[in-house]
Amino acid sequence: MEAYTFLHKTNISIHVSIGTVAMLLGVLILIKKKGGKTHFKLGQWFLWLLSVVIITALLGFFLFNANQFLLVLTLVAGYNGYSGFRIVRLKSNVPKLTDIMVALITFFSGFLFLYHIESVDMIMAPVIIYSTLGYLFFIIGYDLLRYFIPKHAYGHLWFYEHIYKMISGITALVAAASGNILPNYQPYSQFLPSILGTCLAVGFIIYFYKKKSIQGRNDKAAEIP
Repeated sequence: MEAYTFLHKTNISIHVSIGTVAMLLGVLILIKKKGGKTHFKLGQWFLWLLSVVIITALLGFFLFNANQFLLVLTLVAGYNGYSGFRIVRLKSNVPKLTDIMVALITFFSGFLFLYHIESVDMIMAPVIIYSTLGYLFFIIGYDLLRYFIPKHAYGHLWFYEHIYKMISGITALVAAASGNILPNYQPYSQFLPSILGTCLAVGFIIYFYKKKSIQGRNDKAAEIP
């Protein structure tokens, strides 16, 4: 970092250190018991740390001309973290103006980035950039379309959304870190964490779905005289 200014070095140091703590906290959240005050408090801390990571990433991109892909991962981690937190607070698909505005702002930010990289030389593998943006647009599209799902059909989907989005937020941090630490192994060092994170999220969803199904059957059986 010899050629970097003091402010740039400071921004990188904060970004890396806070990002590392956020990833470790994310792992702790995954392995500890879900639900309850401790889980909620750890989730809040994770989101605060994620906010710092997002701010320093944006500063790096706009002020210091940092890695283009950093902005994409920032959008993915930030939006998933926000949406995953909001859905567990609301526990419904009732439209909220704030959530719609955040979704639209994130979408247009990603679209502008897509327009920008078409006019400059990409320093990252195109497959990684386009697939990551495609994933971001898919999540935003779902969030906007879920408002049209009937309430009785939506049910407890919010719970599984929370699982998927929070794990995706953690995965985005890991992908950013591994991509920078292991540049010689790109694009594998970037998309493998995403694949593993998706498998982990699906595993958690299946586990809790089966757990809730068994609990529901037991509750019905207990009601029978």
